[in-house]
Amino acid sequence: MRLRIIASIAIALLAAPAAAQLGLLGPGDTLGRVTGSVEGLVNQAVSTSRVTIDALAAARIDRLTRLVRNNRQTIEFDADAQPARRGELLLEGADQAAIERTEQAGFTVIDRENFDDLGISVVRLAVPSGVSLARAEKRLHTLLPDATISADQLYFASGRPASVSTGQRSTPGSALSVPIGVIDGAPGASISVKATRGFARGAPFASDHGSAVVSLLRQTGATDISVADVYGTDPAGGNALAIVRALGWLLSRDVRVISISLVGPRNPVLARAIGAMQARGTVIVAAVGNDGPAAPPSFPASYPGVLAVTAVDGRDRALIEAGRALHLDYAAPGADMLAANAAGQWRSVRGTSFATPLVAARAAQALSDRGAQWRAALDGEARDLGRKGPDPVFGRGLICGLCRRTR
Repeated sequence: MRLRIIASIAIALLAAPAAAQLGLLGPGDTLGRVTGSVEGLVNQAVSTSRVTIDALAAARIDRLTRLVRNNRQTIEFDADAQPARRGELLLEGADQAAIERTEQAGFTVIDRENFDDLGISVVRLAVPSGVSLARAEKRLHTLLPDATISADQLYFASGRPASVSTGQRSTPGSALSVPIGVIDGAPGASISVKATRGFARGAPFASDHGSAVVSLLRQTGATDISVADVYGTDPAGGNALAIVRALGWLLSRDVRVISISLVGPRNPVLARAIGAMQARGTVIVAAVGNDGPAAPPSFPASYPGVLAVTAVDGRDRALIEAGRALHLDYAAPGADMLAANAAGQWRSVRGTSFATPLVAARAAQALSDRGAQWRAALDGEARDLGRKGPDPVFGRGLICGLCRRTR
């Protein structure tokens, strides 16, 4: 009985963010109606018991299965059982001879995109008619064993805006002029940014999640924010290629730090783009997600050099639903706090999504103050939590502990 109760709580909590972000909820549905009543129960659950961990893992599988089932025209599972854009594969760095071999095997070139500043060239391929994405991916690997091939996998928001307003915004911090990029949904009209560009069908389209992330950056004092909307109204939005396009655009805007509150699988094309950004001195900050510690490692947080961020509640306890990465850098507030929704209303939020922009803002400040010594500055700010020294629950400590907005 206890397992069923905790599992149902976890499934309700974790299913809602992806459903809302991808437009799966109907016009009368709200995140508060789905999850608002369960948050307290989750907080009261046994902290990281095996029962809770297993329930979170089961919730992730259930969420992804329902996502694909409800969007069969645009999404299917790839060879790694990850949701991806239906019927399309990405071929990176292939020469003309390799492309011709794919065409002879029944694949069709949809288009070719060159990201010159990132040193990446991507060919989008339509899989042969009647062949599943997973089977086509395996076939293409056999055909081109040395090529970089992947499905256009999907990445999901890692936090939940609530539906009940509990206060007004507090005064923003001192001005921070370092250019910061955000890859997410678009913010609402009331949240000021320098630029917004869409990289998905229907984008830019204001979302509660993107609005919350950007509003938290604004509350830290950030003034130069560029937002790449990779979701729009597309059920298959948040895909790897959209994120690569967003990175290319943000590079052109000379951003110094990029906040990514999205999680998904390892993807070779995205990994190349992240590495190219880092080689040019851009700091990438990413959430570890909310699928629990038994979930697979989250990306892009797990890529080398990316600042992987987890979240704590108002009592500085690690969120029980916080996911994991192959490394963990910092914790920041991610619950018992407010952020703005798309309508500009300040509401409670929960998730590692909302810790990430706080760390991004502090990284930008450290870059401004200390230049190449920015990481040492962050480590100096971090307050040790848990066992002494770096640990897998809080990383190197709590950043921006006083940044939480509660009224």
